[in-house]
Amino acid sequence: MASVQISNVKKSYGAVEIMHGVDVPIGDGEFVILVGPSGCGKSTLLRMIAGLEVVTSGDISIDGKRVNDLEPKDRDIAMVFQNYALYPQMTVAQNMGFALEIAGRPKAEIKAEVEKAAEILSLTPLLARKPAQLSGGQRQRVAMGRAIVRNPKVFLFDEPLSNLDAKLRVKMRAEIKALHQRLGSTIVYVTHDQIEAMTMADKIVVMNAGRVEQIGTPLELYDRPANLFVATFMGSPAMNILPAKVTADGISIAGVATVPMPAGLSASGEVSYGLRPDHVTIGGQDAVSADVLVVEPTGSETHITATLGGHEIMIVSRDRVDIAPGSKLPVSLASEHAHLFDAVSGRRL
Repeated sequence: MASVQISNVKKSYGAVEIMHGVDVPIGDGEFVILVGPSGCGKSTLLRMIAGLEVVTSGDISIDGKRVNDLEPKDRDIAMVFQNYALYPQMTVAQNMGFALEIAGRPKAEIKAEVEKAAEILSLTPLLARKPAQLSGGQRQRVAMGRAIVRNPKVFLFDEPLSNLDAKLRVKMRAEIKALHQRLGSTIVYVTHDQIEAMTMADKIVVMNAGRVEQIGTPLELYDRPANLFVATFMGSPAMNILPAKVTADGISIAGVATVPMPAGLSASGEVSYGLRPDHVTIGGQDAVSADVLVVEPTGSETHITATLGGHEIMIVSRDRVDIAPGSKLPVSLASEHAHLFDAVSGRRL
């Protein structure tokens, strides 16, 4: 285990700068997830930690040691890739022990490390099989086992679950989280899936266009997003954002509803009013009429897409709602859970 320190890291390809001074502290034993849309720089940052991409400027340190100029093999890290990268001609045991074999470790030591990792990952009955005889989830566990046997200071995961079906992704999320708790290892994990980030991470780094938008625990990012980008990226369904204006009577939202200023917040002029879909209330004394577009029953919840003052909103009801598209639905937007953002900069107020 080890800490990782990313300090003012920049990355350029020729004259084009794609990483703009990134700072990320990662504590010893932390599970940190880099999340953001495609092209935001999260995989590039992970590859720079691994030594697979050159840092243009700034420093990356592992366990207090600057590693910018070290080869990947000398950084004491292990990486799990999206495509598993298993050798098809080798058995599971051979795949898992190959790095130790290349390092010249004794056969008895390799066998012991492979068997220990196989037990942790429930792979013992599969050690004699080849990758073609395994399911996607089993192959991913083999790739993880290959990393575990090396006993690295830092594990790096590059979108390891993106090739799996939805049910298996849920199962593997729990397995990776349990593995982290069991090993107490430092993990840096890249995903574009914010649900993965919310359910697995100790700390999330939200990236956008080569910059860090916010760093915090999952609930910190969900409850107090620093700006509109984080507010709309973290959470599924996404936060509703409506144009609003602060008046003497409160907050006028989209010209159709006026609600009290939430306690603890203050603003003036034009703002953006944010409300999570599960905080939009159906009915209520001050409800206004929304036009229902789509109704999606999920079993435990009902997701309703509607328009209000020409703006689309999402409503999540814990109750089963008997309503059809084209209907009118009374909704209340007043909530102590509301968020206010600057209408120009998008910064949280």
